[in-house]
Amino acid sequence: MLDPQLFRQDADRLAERLLVRGYELDVEALRKLENSRREIQGETESLQSRRNTVSREIGIRKSRGEDASELMASVSTLADSLKRQQAELARIQSELEALYSEIPNIAHESVPVGKDEQGNLEMRRWGEPRQPDFEIRDHVQLGEALGCMDYDAAGRISGSRFVVLSGGLARLHRALAQYMLDLHVSEHGYTEVNAPLLVNARTLFGTSQLPKFEDDQFSTRGEPTYYLIPTSEVSLTNLVGGRIVEDDELPMMLTAHTPCFRKEAGSYGRDTRGMIRQHQFEKVELVHISRPDESYQRLEVMTGHAETVLRKLELPYRVLTLCTGDMGFAAAKTYDIEVWVPSQEKYREISSCSNTETFQARRMKSRWRNPRTGKPEYLHTLNGSGVAVGRALVAVMENYQNSDGSVTVPGVLRPYMGGQERIG
Repeated sequence: MLDPQLFRQDADRLAERLLVRGYELDVEALRKLENSRREIQGETESLQSRRNTVSREIGIRKSRGEDASELMASVSTLADSLKRQQAELARIQSELEALYSEIPNIAHESVPVGKDEQGNLEMRRWGEPRQPDFEIRDHVQLGEALGCMDYDAAGRISGSRFVVLSGGLARLHRALAQYMLDLHVSEHGYTEVNAPLLVNARTLFGTSQLPKFEDDQFSTRGEPTYYLIPTSEVSLTNLVGGRIVEDDELPMMLTAHTPCFRKEAGSYGRDTRGMIRQHQFEKVELVHISRPDESYQRLEVMTGHAETVLRKLELPYRVLTLCTGDMGFAAAKTYDIEVWVPSQEKYREISSCSNTETFQARRMKSRWRNPRTGKPEYLHTLNGSGVAVGRALVAVMENYQNSDGSVTVPGVLRPYMGGQERIG
């Protein structure tokens, strides 16, 4: 959530900055609500002051043995008026908060301006795509021929956008996740976390999935309602929710391997074949909790950690800076890492690393104690995939496929596969 002072100080300038993100701020509606809030708040404070003054006078009269019945009746009337004003103030503040919660973050000044993915800026590439002398198969063809990937069984069990992995591919999938966790913990210095997969609405609000993306969440029936996490960013980031973090705890670097659940409500038939876009998938998540003046340095560090996974797997990839029109709702700046998918002859997203600055921290009420001032200030939070396990499996299968349909196991994964060098 943005700082309300931005709205109060210069709503027109804010509207301009949001317009490049494709969001049209209703400045007049906002001003009307803010004016009402100020008016009602002023009246409420005036009533509170008058009530306090009269209450003190009642105490004085009683101490003198004088009649205070008239003043007591006046206090009762003031209390009724104050109650009505407080209820109206709460209603207006609730309406303002609902409006604020639907407004995206402001883009950092370094973010390129653009309407959609065509405006994204390629930063760098690593690795050269293989040029095999045989016909490339996609991961679905490879997996089904190996007898290790079953979409029909998944369809009977669950429905579309699910898969059953078995044998060598199930083990390879597990090896990828274990390798990523070990890399991030042992070499990059992250703290591994095992966090809940079911969270409450307040937690999803904190990381901005609610109320904006309610339609993309899976939830339980009955009370209380729980939501299945769309990413472990939700659980990890909310570990500092409602806290004042001491300076010596920063920066925090957290990682977790979890299943993730998404309805893919906005995908509209995209990637219905294969494992690119599923309702249930797994991810190794990276979260940084940072001092504000270090957060953009942390964004570069975190992106580098995700890149290291692909380099050690020897998978060609590229890094993009997303433009204003293609960034996620909470992000101030985002790097996407796209891995080469041979069957599609293009790069596909496998990691998205974002700095949300104070956007999530304000929603979560997460602060740190600045040692220079001794006062609490809002933290900066960052998140990224380190990386998506299913998409990494797709990339390994397709980039390491052989002419006979077998798949070579990347060298760094062989210790996790009992020394196995090939699947097939």
